[in-house]
Amino acid sequence: MIRLGRARLPGVEGAMPWLAAGSVALSLLMLAGLLSLLAVRGMGHFWPAPLTLVTLGNGHQLAGQAVREERLPNAAGRERLYLTGNRDLDGAIWRWVAVDDIVVQSHPRDLVVLERTRWGNFHGRLLALEEAAGRVEGEAAWAALQARLEALTALREERDRLRDEVVVPLVRHLEQDSSAETELSRVSARIRVLQARITGGSLLLESVDGRRLEQPLEQVLRAWRPNAMSPPAKIAAWARGVWRFLAEGPRAANSAGGVWPAIFGTVLMVLLMSVVVTPFGVLAGIYLNEVAHQGRLTHLVRIAVRNLAGVPSIVYGVFGLGVFVYGIGGSLDEWFFADQLPSPTFGTGGLLWASLTLALLTLPVVIVATEEGLARVPDNQREGALALGATRVEMLTRVVLPMTAPAMLTGVILAVARAAGEVAPLMLVGVAKLAPQVPVDGEFPYIHLERKFMHLGYHIYDVAFHGDDVQAALPLVYATALLLVLVILVLNLTAIFLRHHLRARHGARPRR
Repeated sequence: MIRLGRARLPGVEGAMPWLAAGSVALSLLMLAGLLSLLAVRGMGHFWPAPLTLVTLGNGHQLAGQAVREERLPNAAGRERLYLTGNRDLDGAIWRWVAVDDIVVQSHPRDLVVLERTRWGNFHGRLLALEEAAGRVEGEAAWAALQARLEALTALREERDRLRDEVVVPLVRHLEQDSSAETELSRVSARIRVLQARITGGSLLLESVDGRRLEQPLEQVLRAWRPNAMSPPAKIAAWARGVWRFLAEGPRAANSAGGVWPAIFGTVLMVLLMSVVVTPFGVLAGIYLNEVAHQGRLTHLVRIAVRNLAGVPSIVYGVFGLGVFVYGIGGSLDEWFFADQLPSPTFGTGGLLWASLTLALLTLPVVIVATEEGLARVPDNQREGALALGATRVEMLTRVVLPMTAPAMLTGVILAVARAAGEVAPLMLVGVAKLAPQVPVDGEFPYIHLERKFMHLGYHIYDVAFHGDDVQAALPLVYATALLLVLVILVLNLTAIFLRHHLRARHGARPRR
């Protein structure tokens, strides 16, 4: 007998593994390139770049940080973009300069950068520090300024702590507790004393072109001389800048400050979403694969579940707004918070409704992953357990589900990755542009699910498209995007390590 088979081209089987390996290597290379771009553009924002004193052909001088250089149209030369600061003097903080028009470039060590709460940074020279105790000039003014800024930082931290941790809880309990009014008066007096110590004093500044400015000291946050800093000092300043970005709240309409509330809100929302979606997704997958009759209706339900995974996320946001916020939340306000109406408690967007909306969005992913894991468990495992006298429930809980746990966690990993990056539905069900207080504190019930929260994805969108200065916002966009990727990576790695632990414990074979 002659066996006929399909004709095979020589070398095709040997080429496919190389093609697959090349595709994987290219994907990893592109991922590394993306992370490198985010890291360089984002983390480089906190490096104390040198200030360049530029003298133009007409004799005008400016001090700024060189950002980038571009070719002029028709190859007529090149121009360079400088971050010059001094918005209160010039009306803008950016300036394009033709490279051919630059006569002299230098880096004087006495040039100062001041980070201010208003008008952005100042670039220039420090002439004097004036306080009630007297006037200090020259190099002594720089040393006195550093000491004064350290004291102001401590005073601001104490004032903000009293306001956030004492005053705000007292105001909430003012109607229920009459003794809170006395304590509130005492703390308010202490805050006024701190504010009075912060207020007072001024700096006499001079721009490089000779214009002078009197700067209130209370509006100055930090001061440094980048051209006089040693490499270790710059590294320390960079580390402090990164820490402030991670630990502080935003300011200046999200164009400055840190992203700690956004980090906390993103992680807490993802954790709450995982707690909700995991049991419902796993139970639904078990029912469809192990309990339900495998007929036409079950087949249609599976098709519907898979189609739900392709529904645009904004549709889930509209559903969450109508059902969770206005429907369930409005009913809760009428039943339990009628005395606070018309100001809604749960009838407005918040952390709870955002978590439930994303749980509904990612539910099909967990269901499909659970079903795939159950389908990979051999039937002889089920039959062997039943033959040894186990009930059907014992067979499911002690044999099938432990072997399916890695697949379930795979679904949770995919759900976390998608939920952490979603922005569109959150805009309808609870995310806020600015929510400096995190929804967790020492006041009962400790986790306030009704509060609005900040999210890293929405923060990126807001800074990139709603800011007054797109060029200044770009480094913050890169840094926040890198942070969002790292948060998702940490959450996913936690689930992956747990999955490998369960796989090794229950002896599930890896897929080949």
